[in-house]
Amino acid sequence: MQQDLLQPNLTVLENMKIAADLKLGTTLSSQHKLNAIQEILRILRLQGATNTSTSRLSGGERKRLSIALELVDNPPVIFLDEPTTGLDDLSSLQCISLLKTLAVGGRTVICSIHTPSARLFSLFDHVYIVADGQCVFRGNGADIVPFLDTLNLPCPLHYNPADFIIEVSSGEYGDHIEKMVGAMENGVNYRWRLHPLEHEEMLQESENVKDCTPPLQGKSDQYDFDSSSWMQFRILVYRTLLQSWRDTNNLILRFFMYVVLGLILGGTFFQFGQDASLILFNFGFCFCCMIVYLYIPMMPVLLQYPSEVQLLKREYFNRWYSFNAYFFAATISRIPSMVVFSAMYFMISYTMTGQPLEFERMVAFFTLCIMIGLVSESFGLAVASCLNLTNAMFVGPSLTVPLMLLSTYGMGQRLEFIPLVIRMGMILSYMRYGLEGLVVSIYGNGRLPLDCPEDIILCEMRYPRELLRQMGMENASVGISFAGLIASFMMFRCASYVLLRWRLSSYRNIPALNYVGRIVKRHITFTNHYR
Repeated sequence: MQQDLLQPNLTVLENMKIAADLKLGTTLSSQHKLNAIQEILRILRLQGATNTSTSRLSGGERKRLSIALELVDNPPVIFLDEPTTGLDDLSSLQCISLLKTLAVGGRTVICSIHTPSARLFSLFDHVYIVADGQCVFRGNGADIVPFLDTLNLPCPLHYNPADFIIEVSSGEYGDHIEKMVGAMENGVNYRWRLHPLEHEEMLQESENVKDCTPPLQGKSDQYDFDSSSWMQFRILVYRTLLQSWRDTNNLILRFFMYVVLGLILGGTFFQFGQDASLILFNFGFCFCCMIVYLYIPMMPVLLQYPSEVQLLKREYFNRWYSFNAYFFAATISRIPSMVVFSAMYFMISYTMTGQPLEFERMVAFFTLCIMIGLVSESFGLAVASCLNLTNAMFVGPSLTVPLMLLSTYGMGQRLEFIPLVIRMGMILSYMRYGLEGLVVSIYGNGRLPLDCPEDIILCEMRYPRELLRQMGMENASVGISFAGLIASFMMFRCASYVLLRWRLSSYRNIPALNYVGRIVKRHITFTNHYR
């Protein structure tokens, strides 16, 4: 691709080893893979950057590493989109020279390039120039000047032939495109240095190419991989965990976020858990915990995943791994960090607020917090799978507003007085399941009466079941809440799977939308006809 999309927080050698394991599987031993990697790095002059992180590579080194990653399985044909973009003259010359070396070694290297210098242009064996969607020249680069001479377009001596033919094709010297296209179609000056018989063979080859139909795309998972699905899954999980561990800035930020939020909520609701007069405030603590596990897991996904999709496109379309292996690896590899950081927040906030130190209640509360975080992360993943960064950061938080409203809507009110549409939304709101589960885990399952301070005359909610009755949670249970969160997790994960798969597909046609589009187009045509 034109952009150098490389996996962050990995060294050059680690990137190459992971690419070799994914592409070659078990066909070669580890030593043979290492020998091949070292040979590729030697050819591309990357030996000195073997242990350098990708974030510290120069522009030329990043470009060469992008090429090296695709050379692991020795492809016969290599396509490059503007490989000199963003490089200075020296780095561009090194890059094209290395590509020339690969071409001499038996590979076919096809690349697009803009305004090359005369020295770079001389390295290309075959040139194909397009103007207005038509071929205006195809042949050896050295034949451009004689070709233009036959059209009465002499190239000045001080001009770069590549620059001159671009200016001619752009209409700087008049409209000569039709003349150039006609010369090409008639076979005039097709290849100036070819033998006439070879000239005829090339013409016949071009006719055969025209008759070829392109292969089907978007069906790539039907093909076999050198590495098994299980091996791909293990490698991708290892790579993701390694990158997460080395992303120290992100780890430190998340650590402080969970610790600081735990201290803030712990201080705000300090020792409210056993006080019967503050039971409603402690209900607020449960609601705040739900909000923490709504935004903290979701926002990083909305921020990071759109850029990760670009990396996924490069590796997936280049047949590094199957989509299923990537998706399940991404799902599993996010759980450990969620558990670790949730444990820190839980220990701080739960103990400071004086919640019951009973094993079953603690396990239920902690598990429900993790499930709310996983569902929120899945919700963010579904949004980020189909939107770019800007739209995802706007749509994601906006969609959580109705979810928060539905989590507390109609509490203590009889269901028959709530409109059917809102009731359906309440059933589908995973945050309502989460809030009910957190409250029941603390106050349900026959919890004993709470302590009422001596200076309070009456604590009407001394018995926890009274809170559950007033909030309409008499029939709620941790099991039902957990099942609702599991169902929500599966729903959002399936949605993100379908949306991401659709985004990676070459065919993005939706039958219903196509049908509506045809109706609208037919209506417009009919209206214009009778006007």
